[in-house]
Amino acid sequence: MDLKPFLISLVRSPDVVVNCAALSVHRACEMDPAAAMSVNVPSSLVNWLSSLEESNYLLIHLSTDQVYEGVKSFYKEDDEVFITEKCSNFAILRSSIIFGPQTISPVSKSLPIQWVDGVLSKGNTTEFFHDEFRCPVYVKDVIAIILALSKTWISEAKQRNLLLNVGGLDRVSRVQMAETVADIRGYNLSLIKSVSASSTLGISPISFRDGVRLTLEL
Repeated sequence: MDLKPFLISLVRSPDVVVNCAALSVHRACEMDPAAAMSVNVPSSLVNWLSSLEESNYLLIHLSTDQVYEGVKSFYKEDDEVFITEKCSNFAILRSSIIFGPQTISPVSKSLPIQWVDGVLSKGNTTEFFHDEFRCPVYVKDVIAIILALSKTWISEAKQRNLLLNVGGLDRVSRVQMAETVADIRGYNLSLIKSVSASSTLGISPISFRDGVRLTLEL
């Protein structure tokens, strides 16, 4: 006997679904692309939601700003196409680095601020990129955005197809992130070794100004 229809009938169609599932460790994604795709593309979730009667829901999907093409980018914008094609109402949040306190159920991966704090507290000299810039966002600010989207959807229920870039107020390099941790903790700044991200590939990008000159052939 197929119990699936019966079980589905017991589930009330949700108003809002927040998908936080992700395989976000680059090395793990590169070693097992199939597993990364199966987790990061929520096909099972979307198909299940679509099977519910009166499935008028808003799917809030936490993505990453690493979908943009880059030297080491694993994610692609096409990974989100499944949502945009299958869901009538969605909000895809492409977040920068999310940071904050350790969760109640500790996660296995190293959290960004905690990792920096850990290496500097041991007195280890560590390399940080001075030319990779991000807009880290505090976890409670991400939650505030999710709550605002949810409340608006529940109160208005207007069709919503959103793609939002979610970041914090400050644009900082990896070096600046480490320096901030060191300043707050009182660590020696000499432990922070500034290096170029491009140096890992053996290339030397030109400045924006020089690029403009070459573009305009001046």
